[in-house]
Formats: sequence, structure tokens, C-alpha cells
Amino acid sequence: METIASINSAINNFVWGVPAMVCILGIGLYLSIRTRFIQVRKFGLAMKETFGKIFIKTDTKDGAISPFQALCTALAATVGTGNIAGVAGAVAIGGPGAVFWMWISAILGMCTKFSEVTLAVHFREIDDTGTYVGGPMYYITNGLGKKWKWLGSIFAIFGIFAVFGTGNATQVNTITTSIDTALTSFNVMGEKGISTLNFILGIILAVLIAFILIGGVQRIGAVTEKLVPFMAVFYILLGLGVIVINFRFVPGAIASIFKGAFSPAGVTGGVVGSMFLSLQKGIARGIFSNEAGLGTGSMAHASADVNHPVKQGFFGIFEVFVDTIVICTMTALIILCGQASIEYGQPAGAELTIQGFTNTYGSWVSIFTAVAMCCFAFSTVLGWGLYGTRCSEFLFGSKAQKPFLVIYALVAILGATMDLGLIWEVAETFNGLMAIPNLIGVFLLSGTVVKLVQNYFSGDEYIPYYEQKKMLEK
Repeated sequence: METIASINSAINNFVWGVPAMVCILGIGLYLSIRTRFIQVRKFGLAMKETFGKIFIKTDTKDGAISPFQALCTALAATVGTGNIAGVAGAVAIGGPGAVFWMWISAILGMCTKFSEVTLAVHFREIDDTGTYVGGPMYYITNGLGKKWKWLGSIFAIFGIFAVFGTGNATQVNTITTSIDTALTSFNVMGEKGISTLNFILGIILAVLIAFILIGGVQRIGAVTEKLVPFMAVFYILLGLGVIVINFRFVPGAIASIFKGAFSPAGVTGGVVGSMFLSLQKGIARGIFSNEAGLGTGSMAHASADVNHPVKQGFFGIFEVFVDTIVICTMTALIILCGQASIEYGQPAGAELTIQGFTNTYGSWVSIFTAVAMCCFAFSTVLGWGLYGTRCSEFLFGSKAQKPFLVIYALVAILGATMDLGLIWEVAETFNGLMAIPNLIGVFLLSGTVVKLVQNYFSGDEYIPYYEQKKMLEK
């Protein structure tokens, strides 16, 4: 176990270290230049095509979901415990300035996610069940040619390993821990009954996960389009309350973010003395939160019933904006304005965010933070369940879907009852490893992204890849 931990640590430090971040940001900058910073230039249009139309009900084709459902499914996977615990960790280790660099990574990440989604919709296929399927493994294989299928397969293999840990076991463990903490803090249950309760919770969650995921992408979309807006609005309203009640601390918090980005020692009392550390933690946490560069969210967006890939690409811009600019910033302000006791330079997690809430509202709010954590975590399980299904189908065909989902549901019981330890760290490594084949594919297909953008704004006829393929076969 020590050997595995040592090897994993070395790989993890590389995957989430400086070279990978430079690569992810570099690709984001490259795509931004090639599209003439579409995420900035067309931000207003992106908001109009996404947020401006989310309440408009539309009929969808069989085997597809609405663009908004696709967005919610992708957000279900990205808006998770990382937005609560991850931001707290970045602020504690890198200082408030880490938030500024998180914003920078989000601005570039908007274009990366836009490109991933656009490519996923363009190069998607229709499987044996009549469902749209797509994602990095499909746009690598279809966009670069069959000789590149091995690269798509590597992405899918890394994806399957990641979903069981990052997307399932650790999230279920977060749910049970949140419930355990709430019950014990109010003396509803003693420590002796926790293990039995967790086993029961694991079974209940496994049944719920199986029921929703076996219903296919339409059922997942139907659940996430209700769950994601609820949990996001719920969290934002609680957070706004913290900011309003502690409004006198807001100017100082904003100032510390900008000052700490370039001179962290002046904000943290010298504990965080390196601007590079602040930059590293902010960018790494931003990437980990919005998943721009990992390619995962594009698998959900590929199922959208949309007539042009660029229209769904705008949802990719909106997704990163909501995840990082809105929710991660909200978490940072809850911590800073809520006067949480930050020990700079020391690892920290969700306890800092919860402390910001309890300092403002009182201990009773821990019930609501537990509900928020459970919603975030459960939605992540659903989103990553879809990703795992797509990866297994790409590797083994559509017949592999149900066996995978059964195993995926059963893993929830292990997540609820076991001490995960090394599993979380290994899963996080595989999560990051997915970025390598994905970024290679997106970089090589950047010309296709530019052509699709030109096609959309010129108003020329658009022909999906699978239709082009049929024409060539005839």
C-alpha cells in the first residue's frame, strides 16, 4: 500500500502540478486566441442563449435531452463538494489571492469548455438504443480518424477508473458524513449507531442511483434539471445572507483577494509568502472545480437536442461561469466575510465554509449546510454515472451499460461504509489523467472549432458529422 501511495503521489503531483496547469491554461489561451476570445466577445450572446432561455420548455427527440437538461447534468457533476471544500483549501493554503487566479483559470476555461462541448455535439454518434453519445473519446476518434482511437480508448479507461472514486465512493462518503455530523451534533444518534446507519444509507443510495441511471439520459436529465437549480439557488441565497449580514467586511474581503494575488504575504501575515503558491492553488482548484480541460462535461452536453454545436457550446461557457465565477466566489466570500478562523498555510476543507455560515446564523444552520452538501454530492454521483456509462459503452459496446450501472450502484455501499483513504487520492489522479488525451484532441481539432464558429455566425447550412458519414457511406 505504501508503494502504491508513493507512486500515486508522484503521478498526482505531476497531473495536478505546474506542467499540467501550464498545459491546460496554455490550451485555453490558444483556443481563446484562435476563436478571438469568443467567451468574452460573445459573452452577452452566450448568456442570452443559455440563461435567457432556460425557462422555455421545448420538445426533444427520442434519445436526446433538452439543452438545459444537458447543462444541468454537466453542472451536477462539476458543482460538488469541491466548490465548498476545495475553495476553502485553496484560500487556506494559497491565501485569498488564490480566488483571483481561480477567476483567471475560469476565463480561459470558458473557451476550453466551449470547444469541448462544440466538438462533442458535432462528432457525436447515435448508438444502438437511438441515444446521442459523445465526448472526448468520440471527437478524438471521429475527428482525428480511426488511427487515433487508441487515444480515445485511453481517455475512456482513465474515465472508468475515475468515476468509481471521484464520482461515486467519495461523494457518497460525503453524504453519510454530513448526515452523521448533523445527527450527532444534535444528539439524535450516538456514535455506536453510526455504522449501522451508514450501511442503511448506502443501500438506499445504491437503489436511488440504480433507479435513476438505468432510466437512461432522459431520466438523469429530468432529475438534474430540478435538483441542480434547487441546490445552486439554495446555496447562493444562504451565501448572500452571509454577505449582506456581514456587509462591512465585504470591501476588505475583495481587497484581500486582489492584494493577495500579487502580494500574499501582506494579507496572510507572511505565512503564504509566494505569489506562485497562491497562483498554483487558485488555478489548480479552479480547474478541478469546473473541469475545463478534462472533457467530462462534454459527454453530457453531447446528448442535447440542438441544431448546431456552437449553440450548445455557449452552455459550456455558462457552465464554467456559474461553477467558478458565481459559486466558488460565493464560497470564498462566505469564508472571508463570515470571519472563519483561517490558519494560513495549513490544509482545510468544508469546515471553514461551515464556520462562515455558523458564525453568521448560529449552529442551527449546520442542518442546512448538511442538506447542501448532500445535494451537491448526490448530483455529482448522477453526473459521473453518465460519464462512466459513456466510457464503458465506447470500450465495450451498448451491452456494457447495465452491468456497469449495477457495479456503480453497489460501489455506493462501499463508499458509505468504508474508510476510503488511498481510494480518493488514486481516483483524483485518474481524474486528472483524463486531461492529457482530451487536451491533445482539442488542440489538434482547434481548426474544426474555428470552422464551426464561422459556420454558425455566417448562417450557412450545418450538417452533423453522423449525417456526413452517412452521405460518404452511400
